[in-house]
Amino acid sequence: MYDVIVIGAGPAGLTSALYLRRANKKVLVLEAKTYGGQIVKANKVENYPGIISISGYDFAKNLYEQVKNLGAEIKFETVLKVTEDKKVITSQNQYQAKAIIIATGSENRKLNIENEEDFVGKGISYCSNCDGHFYQDKIVAVNGGGNTALDDALYLADIAKTVYLIHRREEFRGEDKRLAEVKNKPNIKIILNSTIVSLKGQDCLEEIIIKDNQDNKQTLKVDGLFIAIGQEPKNEIFSNVVDLNEKGYIKTTDGVHSKTEGIYIAGDTREKYLRQLTTAVSDGSIAATMAIKEMN
Repeated sequence: MYDVIVIGAGPAGLTSALYLRRANKKVLVLEAKTYGGQIVKANKVENYPGIISISGYDFAKNLYEQVKNLGAEIKFETVLKVTEDKKVITSQNQYQAKAIIIATGSENRKLNIENEEDFVGKGISYCSNCDGHFYQDKIVAVNGGGNTALDDALYLADIAKTVYLIHRREEFRGEDKRLAEVKNKPNIKIILNSTIVSLKGQDCLEEIIIKDNQDNKQTLKVDGLFIAIGQEPKNEIFSNVVDLNEKGYIKTTDGVHSKTEGIYIAGDTREKYLRQLTTAVSDGSIAATMAIKEMN
C-alpha cells in the first residue's frame, strides 16, 4: 500500500513526488518511457525563475535525482488501467494507493517527416516562448493555422528578422483579431495552401522544402522552425475515472480535482490555458498538497 501513486515522471509528476516525500508519504512514481517529459528535449531553458540558463536534460536530471534522494520509489512501467478504488494496473504489476496523481503530460503533434526528430533542439522547436529568444534577428518559420500558430508568429515577429507563417489551407482557423495583427506585421510572410515536405541541414536545420496544392516545391532558408499544429494527450486509459474534454484533456473542478475522489490531476494532461515548465511544477505542488490534506 502506497500513500500516493504518481503516474508520470515529468516536471509535474516529479514535483508532486518531491512535495509528498517532504511530507514523509510513501510514494511510487510510474513512468512508461523516461523521466523528464518534454523538457528533456529543450536545448536551453532560460525562462525558469532563478535559473539563468540550463539544458532541459540537466533540469530534468537534477529534479529526478532530488526526488530519488528523498526516497521516492520510481519504476518504469506502462500503466494500463486505474480503478476507482485507487488500484493501478501496469504491464508488469498491480499497485494500491490511498490517492493517485495523474501527471502524464501531453505530446506535441509532429509533422512526421524524415529528420524531424534529429533537428529537435537544433532548429526545430514546439514552443516559441521557450526558444524564441535564440532567434534574435534571424529567419524562422512557423507551421500551423490555429491561434497557437498566429500567436507564435506574432511573438517571433518582435524577435526575428523574418517569420514565414506556413499553413496547409486557404484560411486560418485562428481568431480574426489575431489574424489581422499578423497581417499588419511587415516581417511576417504568409504562405498558404502549402505543407512542409522535407528538412535539410548538417549539424542544425538550414532549409525547409514546402509543397503547394499544385505540387510546386519551394526551398526556404531558415534558422529555425516552430511547429504549432497542436498537442495530444494520452488519457483514454483514465476515462473510467476522469472526464475528458473534446481534445482528450482531463477536466477538473478546480484545476486539481477529478470527478473521482482521491484522484488528482497535474500538468499538461489537464485542461489549462498555459502549458509551460513553471505551470507544470506549480500544478505538481498543488496536487501533492491537496492529496496530503485530504488523504484518509
